[in-house]
Amino acid sequence: MSNDHPAHGHHHAHCDHDHGVGRRDMLRGGVAATVATAATAAAVAAGSRPARADLAAYEDPAEPALPQTDVEVTRGDTALVITDPQIDFLSPDGVTWGVVGESVTEHNTVPNIGRLLRAAKDADMTVVISPHYYYPTDHGWRFEGPLETLMHAIGMFDRAGPLSLEGFDNSGADFMPEYRDLIMDGRTIITSPHKVYGPQVNDLDLQLRKNGVNKVILAGMSANLCVQAHLYDLLERGYEVAVVRDATAGAKLPEGDGYQAALINFRYVANGLWTTDDAVARIQAAA
Repeated sequence: MSNDHPAHGHHHAHCDHDHGVGRRDMLRGGVAATVATAATAAAVAAGSRPARADLAAYEDPAEPALPQTDVEVTRGDTALVITDPQIDFLSPDGVTWGVVGESVTEHNTVPNIGRLLRAAKDADMTVVISPHYYYPTDHGWRFEGPLETLMHAIGMFDRAGPLSLEGFDNSGADFMPEYRDLIMDGRTIITSPHKVYGPQVNDLDLQLRKNGVNKVILAGMSANLCVQAHLYDLLERGYEVAVVRDATAGAKLPEGDGYQAALINFRYVANGLWTTDDAVARIQAAA
């Protein structure tokens, strides 16, 4: 494993550098509250208060207009790919919990990702993690989109550097504790980081091709950002892709419900759209 990939063989002190803790404390103490308050204020101004989503709104149409396609899980050429299974997205300690926490909770995203990982490991399936990291040099970018600007402002996924694990353990860039043993087992492929949303700049495609994979079971965070971007890129490269709909989640902001936006697009383009129960059963059947 290259130095760019985190290893948990040694304990590292909590991040003390100014681009890490300072931003994280700022978000937990202020930025998250500001974002949540802004969302509430916008909804009130529009005449309604934000409420927990009616999960029935996420159900598939009773009579779909599009042809229904599927993916057959077969031993040896199917991989489980998880995007960003990291603390900043999936834990109440993460810097985005104020906007993604409700969706993560609604869909049981954390335990569902764990179930997928365990099933894939038990089936000896190729497992690939595509993580998101930012280094100090990434904070010098001259232009960004809205979410890039926010991610950099709040220190999301920050690491000390590509060759350093200083402050990595238990930081927002670290993997969720529930998954660490599964991911750090010496068999899981951890790609180089993606930097915006899609895998075009990391080695995901290379790793999949070198392992004989042409079918992907895709899950992780977040639905309308990295998961959707990975889906589109993999489809363009000729992979069959099934998305696990309850092993992802999205931000809820005045701009919209990220999960619902992604779900609509998943229905339009994914080769398969499954629940975790369905995905686990298929993985086990192919073992």
